[in-house]
Amino acid sequence: MLPLQQCSRLIWNVKKPVTLDFSRYLSTTHTLFAPDFLNSAEEALKDVSSGSKLLVGGFGLCGIPENLISGLLKSGAKDLTVVSNNAGVDDFGLGLLLKQKQIKRMISSYVGENAEFERQYLQGELEVELTPQGTLAERIRAGGAGIPAFFTPTAYGTLVHEGGAPIKYNSDGTIAIHSKRREERNFNGRNYIMEEGITGDFALVKAWKADKAGNLIFNKTAMNFNLPMCKAAKITIAEVEEIVEIGELPPDQIHIPSIYVQRVIRGDMYEKRIERITLTQPKEGASDKPMSAAAKMREKIVRRAACEFRDGMYANLGIGMPMLASNFIPDNMTVHLQSENGILGLGPFPTKDQVDPDLINAGKQTVTAIPGSSYFSSDESFAMIRGGHVQLTILGAMQVAKNGDLANWMIPGKMVKGMGGAMDLVAAAGTKVVVTMEHTAKGGAHKILENCSLPLTGKGCVDMIITELGVFNIDDKGLTLIEIDQDTNLEAVRAATGAKFNVADDLKPMLQI
Repeated sequence: MLPLQQCSRLIWNVKKPVTLDFSRYLSTTHTLFAPDFLNSAEEALKDVSSGSKLLVGGFGLCGIPENLISGLLKSGAKDLTVVSNNAGVDDFGLGLLLKQKQIKRMISSYVGENAEFERQYLQGELEVELTPQGTLAERIRAGGAGIPAFFTPTAYGTLVHEGGAPIKYNSDGTIAIHSKRREERNFNGRNYIMEEGITGDFALVKAWKADKAGNLIFNKTAMNFNLPMCKAAKITIAEVEEIVEIGELPPDQIHIPSIYVQRVIRGDMYEKRIERITLTQPKEGASDKPMSAAAKMREKIVRRAACEFRDGMYANLGIGMPMLASNFIPDNMTVHLQSENGILGLGPFPTKDQVDPDLINAGKQTVTAIPGSSYFSSDESFAMIRGGHVQLTILGAMQVAKNGDLANWMIPGKMVKGMGGAMDLVAAAGTKVVVTMEHTAKGGAHKILENCSLPLTGKGCVDMIITELGVFNIDDKGLTLIEIDQDTNLEAVRAATGAKFNVADDLKPMLQI
């Protein structure tokens, strides 16, 4: 073989045009390296054995590989480690594998409303490594990019950082396996913890279309975790709704290049179950139905929260009460709502004929998208959040301390929902964090405290608390009441608050939109 320098001279010394023929190379490459297009999930999963580590795409029930999960149910493979944002619901998705006791460990961010998932975990039948949603997405992305570890501000000062979070309980409720402490470092005055990349034996993903070269595209919010999963496994198995000829997918619109895909099947059928079908409510007659006292209280809180919106800002609204604040965005104001499952430009809830199972929000509710919106993967979503590009986040809480510590994701040994994306949202530099919540818990227990007694979501992260009784700022001066509801008084607020607080010199009535 000639040295490179001689080859270069030979090429430049040729007087006639040279035509290079790659056809034989391309055909050989295609034969050796193109993905296998298989006829069934069972065939695609034939070498998934007990003890395998699986990366499974989807968010809630959106974009889950239904046919591949069914194939796993038939295969009987056990002792699986499954990396997935959540485990579906009790009777669908990964929840079916849990019922058959095929999963040994889940690495997830959210247990959610899956009662079987929570039961197995609390009774010591299942190992669960709860990981912040953005950290989970980035660990998978890093693993696929060959990056062994990285530093993130997310979860600094929490159980994720300090260790001791229960991964596996004993049957008597004691902890059998607990998480290990993360390494920490300070960069430019901010504290960070080290997280390791995640890789797996197999990735099971659901795409919208594949071409016969193995390139994939995904539909709307069904991108979610599917994209990073594709890149982090030794073997990626994609099930798709449609297989098209090479050239039918424009190269600049491909989400996952074929280099990441080893096997493809076309799904026989898709139920595409929706976790929470939520429809827009007609305005006609809405005022005829009297509001309950609880509904009036929630509306009072979210109307005040909506006063924090600014024209043109980017905001993220948490599940439940915070999301209701979007109903009160003034007509003359544009607020770009970001949802961590992969959409920027959330619109109102759909009408019945607009419902799309591939278009949901972080609460697994059906939504619409406004003109100018965009869709993206979970790792991209949390790059926006962690990078400080979202100016406002509104979320709920179980407890808030007077120094801004927040607890909202678990009650050890009793209730585990998972942190979801909350730890990432409250750790973002430059993002204003507003908590909306009832002032006290059931029975009158204090929720605003000197110190949180529950595991923390974030340290010193809350900037404002809005309850039905008033509004508190948290800053260098401490906890300060700046607005008070007109139907209460200062003595009542003090009695309902488990921490000492300052009162603003210009204490105002509680604002409302």
